[in-house]
Amino acid sequence: MLPFAWPYAEEQEIGYWGKPSSTIDWCELNYAVTPYIAEAVNTVTNAAFIALALLAVYQAQSNHLEKRFIVTAFGFLLVGIGSWCFHMTLRYEYQLLDELPMLYATIVPFWSIYSSFKTKKQSLMIGMGIFLATNLLTIIYLWIKNPTLHQTAYAVLNFCIIYESIILSWKYIRDAKIRKKMDRIAIFGVGIFLFGYLLWNLDIHFCDEVRSIRQGWGIPYGFVLEGHGWWHIFTGTGVYFSLIYEEYLRCFLTGTDQFFTLTYCLGFLPVVTCIDPKGLERYREVKKLREMDDEATKKIKKQ
Repeated sequence: MLPFAWPYAEEQEIGYWGKPSSTIDWCELNYAVTPYIAEAVNTVTNAAFIALALLAVYQAQSNHLEKRFIVTAFGFLLVGIGSWCFHMTLRYEYQLLDELPMLYATIVPFWSIYSSFKTKKQSLMIGMGIFLATNLLTIIYLWIKNPTLHQTAYAVLNFCIIYESIILSWKYIRDAKIRKKMDRIAIFGVGIFLFGYLLWNLDIHFCDEVRSIRQGWGIPYGFVLEGHGWWHIFTGTGVYFSLIYEEYLRCFLTGTDQFFTLTYCLGFLPVVTCIDPKGLERYREVKKLREMDDEATKKIKKQ
């Protein structure tokens, strides 16, 4: 036992929230810190995820970004809240509140990036297609209850988004300095996400050894070795950086990049900042009028 530490309590099979009903039980000792929280560290670390999601909502709203990014940020906020409830209770209903929003929040940026430069009809078809596919996946997952299915689907969605985003950034971002900034954001976001994934897997595959070390160190030192807790922190950070990357890329795809710039909050968190709100509003109004004129012209030609 390390200095000023206190011992872990014995793991409890049944705690304040009853017997766990989730299909997954992580490496953290259940109810070993407090009788009111099943997995204390895995619960509290979601605060980082929630805080970053709230920051993303605020900055998207205050900087006049498109509603799709506000919806995406709210989706990841729901993921953080769901994960908090899941690890606090280890109940199956809250496990779904953690897992399913991960998919539904991710299909918004998937639709956003793959509907770029598409007609309204094509964009609608892409949105309906990915929404129906995710609903079908949800039904299958609720039936077979295999977490690997959910994890694989989430990984595939993110890979597709990253791949298409990189292709579009190389094609439409001409400024070498800006592209370098974007590359740094992408590399850091993906890198820290993968590092969290590595810690998560180490926590799973070496659970017995890690538990023994934690109990030997005592509380609070043992908290440092909670790999799934680090996964929450690093995943939340990676998702935030990826969202900022998509926001700034969207500026170039819509021709509004002249109204935005990249700044940093707290010195290390990137933010897409609107530098000319009035100019942006005029640009969007003119673009909307042109689109209406184009649609009216097409209708006249059809007649």
